[in-house]
Amino acid sequence: MSGHSKWSTIKRKKGAADAKRGKIFSKLAKEITVAARLGGGDPAANPRLRSVLLAARTQNMPGDNVDRAIKKGTGELPGVTYDEVRYEAYAPGGVALIIDVLTDNKNRTVSEIRHLVSKLGGNMAEAGAVAWNFEPQGLLTIPKEGISEEEMFDKAIEAGAEDVSGDGDAYEIRTAPTQLHAVAGALEAAGTKAEEVKLTMMPKTTMELTGKQLLSCLRMIEELEDHDDVQDVFSNLNITDEAMAEVMDE
Repeated sequence: MSGHSKWSTIKRKKGAADAKRGKIFSKLAKEITVAARLGGGDPAANPRLRSVLLAARTQNMPGDNVDRAIKKGTGELPGVTYDEVRYEAYAPGGVALIIDVLTDNKNRTVSEIRHLVSKLGGNMAEAGAVAWNFEPQGLLTIPKEGISEEEMFDKAIEAGAEDVSGDGDAYEIRTAPTQLHAVAGALEAAGTKAEEVKLTMMPKTTMELTGKQLLSCLRMIEELEDHDDVQDVFSNLNITDEAMAEVMDE
């Protein structure tokens, strides 16, 4: 099992989520604009746009922001052209990272990402060096409160999900990438709304760290996620309950 839900728990308990809402909206707006530019502004005919609109809805992104981002993508409003770039890197302890970026200046962004990774004790990797260990999946995160694991499993599988896990204080529902929006819609229709809906990269094999190495790795992931041009950071870090407790005491 990945450390996704545990890391989300850590960030929530540290009070980081609400403070970053503006940055979340900015990243979602970029993704909406790119999705609309590549596939058009009609979600029914654009699976990528449909998926990011689901994510925007779970974050309560204002409708005006969403409409403006779509129109920038379709050319109805002036906007910046973003390039999609994927970087690969190793965090402290050898944890593999995939860093997905949307940028209007690739030279600036790669320089900043390289500097950040190096400064925090990691190193950049060649294309493909870590990507082989990841596969695309849809991911929904649903709070455990008010729903048992058995009920969640039944609902998710009936909705078309591939797997359900119940680590931390939330359920992780995994789907085929093409089924993410359908599963999210079916669950919401059944009265269960996800707090996070996204396309992700799941590791095939994971690593565990403890102590200072874990803290250094988490710090790198968090600082990368905070970078304005970084959309997502995926890792093969697995955080055990014991290691999480140690981090929470810091």
